[in-house]
Amino acid sequence: MMQLQVPLVNLAVTTGEPAGIGPEVSIVAAKQFLAEQPNAIITLLGDRDLLEAVDKNHLNASERLQTQAIPLVAPVQAGVLNHQNAQYVINTLNQAIDGCMDGRFDAMITAPIQKSVMNLAGTAFTGHTEYLAGRCKKNHVVMMLCATLPRGFLNLKASRDLRVALVTTHLPLQEVSAALTRERILETIQIVQHDLRTKFAIPNPVIRVAGLNPHAGESGYLGREEIEIIGPVIESAKKLGINVSGPYPGDTMFDPASLEAVDAYIAMYHDQGLAPFKFVTFGDGVNVTLGLPIIRTSVDHGTALDIAGKGIADSGSMLEALRLAYQLALNQKKKA
Repeated sequence: MMQLQVPLVNLAVTTGEPAGIGPEVSIVAAKQFLAEQPNAIITLLGDRDLLEAVDKNHLNASERLQTQAIPLVAPVQAGVLNHQNAQYVINTLNQAIDGCMDGRFDAMITAPIQKSVMNLAGTAFTGHTEYLAGRCKKNHVVMMLCATLPRGFLNLKASRDLRVALVTTHLPLQEVSAALTRERILETIQIVQHDLRTKFAIPNPVIRVAGLNPHAGESGYLGREEIEIIGPVIESAKKLGINVSGPYPGDTMFDPASLEAVDAYIAMYHDQGLAPFKFVTFGDGVNVTLGLPIIRTSVDHGTALDIAGKGIADSGSMLEALRLAYQLALNQKKKA
């Protein structure tokens, strides 16, 4: 019986804030991933001298581990931020995005950056998700966190992927309600459903949507967003053939029993979705940007300046981000 050949997948890794743990976890995870996956090539985007200082042998580790050299603007000291290197971080992102858009890379994986440094340098930057949307000329993209929960955890009969998407991302809490328009919520549901089908290869994804207020508004007593906005949008999505339900109270939506059947949960705001997600995933989560013409995954942690340069950073989230990016890219290639 003839065995089908698995296509080669080219992954680009932006190594993040140069003073943080990004360069370290990028190299360690890349080596580990390539050892387990023979059908991948990884290109690290960053300053060659910086990467060699982190791991002097990384360029010789494998012919499938390459570097796309992008020079630093100013010298780097581990754990010490320098806003002069904000443009360097932007350059790594731009080259990875452009490489994905023109087909040189099949997916990009991003190490953590320091938003405060970007803004101090005069670059209005609220996060990777928003920057990618602007660069790819998309008005609406969706942040979704993913992690695999093992068999037995919360009495799961088999391992199960937990996915949590957000309607709003990096907004002050007092601005969330005004941002929850019918159009935005419906587009979020549609983007999640579309990408779960096309990128995650889930034929008929099951989606749960949270309310905004405590007890999902308790019939209007604690707020009317569920009655006037969220509930009607969910009904509209159902009429479009989307397998979606809600609005659920935020404190009960993540019912352990639902994990067996639900493919994605949609929260109204950042901490409503990510606090429970990160509590049960213990730093192994992966951030995926949905609604882009390219594949992008990322770690779910920050720059960890306090341990940068000490060789003790956990590369687990970066490894999972590489694994997921590879699988999503493979799914796309199989469809082509």
